[in-house]
Amino acid sequence: MKKVSLLGSTGSIGTQTLDVIREHPQAFSLVAMSCGANIELARKQIQEFKPKLVSVAKEEDAKSLQREFGKEVELHYGESGLKEVARMNESDVVVTAITGSVGLLPTLAAIEAGKPVAIANKETLVTAGHLVMAAAKKHNVPLIPVDSEHSAIFQALNGEPAKAIDRLILTASGGSFRDQSRDELQHVTVEQALSHPNWSMGAKITIDSATMMNKGLEVIEANWLFNIDYDHIDVVIHKESIIHSMVEFVDRSVIAQLGTPDMRVPIQYALTYPNRLERLEGDRLNLAEIGKLHFKDLDFDRYRCMKFAYEAGRSGGTVPTVLNAANEVAVAQFLKGEITFLQIEDVIEQALHSHAMQSNPSLDEILAVDQAVRARVMNN
Repeated sequence: MKKVSLLGSTGSIGTQTLDVIREHPQAFSLVAMSCGANIELARKQIQEFKPKLVSVAKEEDAKSLQREFGKEVELHYGESGLKEVARMNESDVVVTAITGSVGLLPTLAAIEAGKPVAIANKETLVTAGHLVMAAAKKHNVPLIPVDSEHSAIFQALNGEPAKAIDRLILTASGGSFRDQSRDELQHVTVEQALSHPNWSMGAKITIDSATMMNKGLEVIEANWLFNIDYDHIDVVIHKESIIHSMVEFVDRSVIAQLGTPDMRVPIQYALTYPNRLERLEGDRLNLAEIGKLHFKDLDFDRYRCMKFAYEAGRSGGTVPTVLNAANEVAVAQFLKGEITFLQIEDVIEQALHSHAMQSNPSLDEILAVDQAVRARVMNN
């Protein structure tokens, strides 16, 4: 029985992680979880999975749940509560399904507590990849990718020496507007942007997919996870989302990982690695039924956020921190109707151009830059 701590239980990855636990009660149990504002769903999750420790965003919600569940559950809240979930003594693995750079500090707390991390929070590595990877190495903690693209690469690399790798090829669906020109994006609505053709994801990630910033963040994440230079990380548009990513080796052999677009597959693999567990539910891949797979080169003029991400990754230092912080605020502003879809790119570009890069920043410096960028973007 593997005991799981779950950061972000009410989000898309969090609820699908609970689907995996529910499907295999003999293999997994939930011992700790955190959530944000969706207290009604959290209440149902506590009732079903009976975790011993729970953290919520607000103190008043923690007090309310504590009165309801009494001594059955230990309640925490806020940033300190996230850290409590991350380093919970009984847990065997921490799933970081929380969205945004808020995942950085609890991820570091889990690593420092010696907990293996199933990482679905790409913003943590984008914001402070050098610190996270150094901490993982220091504490000998594995970081097991949950994102379908990085899970695919992780699986393709099993047993392969680093010197044999020539290129990583990340696939991208193209998001909600993959068949539309930039001119057609001038007046797209939030509802249209949230209509992803393949995947079931949270609002922020779905918007990131539409701008392709999600893939840009994944490029930076791949650089940290697999120690591959940006010149050897490519992205190709693959609208069916059947090939989740590929690795090209020096002998020109290419290994790809395929499957239906179902996040429960990489989540389960991250929880069972290095073993595999039978999936009792979910569709099998039927290539004959699919018939054809389509691929297209990435156009950096069409998807400007991809250009920003590559440039930020190559610059390093605090530049990826700025990229992520500006994007998080811009996406939130778009979801509230405060800016247009294409203005997301303008907000990010302006933040990058106005930043003076700091190299090899400390954690305090990264947190300061993150907050300063958010404040500046929100006040513009």
